[in-house]
Amino acid sequence: MKQPVEKHPFKPFLPANAKVLFLGSFPPQEKRWSMIFYYPNYTNDFWYLCGLLWYGDKRHFTIPSEKRFDYDKIVEFCTNTGFAMYDTATEVRRLKDNASDKFLEVVTPTDIPALLKQIPQCTAIVTTGQKATDTLSDTYHCDKPEIGCSVKIKIPVMGDDGNIVEKEYDFYRMPSTSRAYPLALDKKAAVYKEMFVKTGLLK
Repeated sequence: MKQPVEKHPFKPFLPANAKVLFLGSFPPQEKRWSMIFYYPNYTNDFWYLCGLLWYGDKRHFTIPSEKRFDYDKIVEFCTNTGFAMYDTATEVRRLKDNASDKFLEVVTPTDIPALLKQIPQCTAIVTTGQKATDTLSDTYHCDKPEIGCSVKIKIPVMGDDGNIVEKEYDFYRMPSTSRAYPLALDKKAAVYKEMFVKTGLLK
C-alpha cells in the first residue's frame, strides 16, 4: 500500500528584501520540530552555523533550557539579513517513518518561479542537501554544482508587466545541515561562510 501524500506544513518565507532563496527538501515530521519554521529539528546544524558565523556563538538562536530554537529571533534575523526560505517539494511521500531524504518521494515539485516573482532582489538560490539539489537541477535541466560551489541557472520568472523573463541566478549546492551528514559543524560553517560572503549576506 502506498504511503499517504504529505502536504508542506509551512508557508514560504519571502521577505521583500531577500537576496538569497534557501531550499531544503521537505520539513521533518512534526514530532521532530522545536519551532514552526524552517530547519526546525533541534539537532539540525543550520541555525547553529548561522549563530557561529554571525555572532560567534553556535547557540545564539537557541533557548537552551527548553531545547528549542528561538523563533522570533530567527525570523528577525532572516528578515534583516535577506534570507528567503522554502523547499523544493510541496507534496511528498515518506517511504519510511523517518526524516531521511533517501526515503522521500517528491510528488509535487515547488513552483520556484512563483516564489522568485515575490523576491525581485534575489540573485542566488541555495540548496541545502542532495535531494533538494537533484529536484532543482532535474526541474530546470541544469548542471549540479559541486558541494560548496555554484553554477548559473536560468529560470523563467513573470515580471510586473505580465511578461515572462528568463532570469539568471547563482545556484549554490551546500553540504546538508543534517547531523547525518558526516562533517563537523566548524567545517560546515567554513563552507557556508564562503557562500554567505559571495552572495553579500555576510560582510
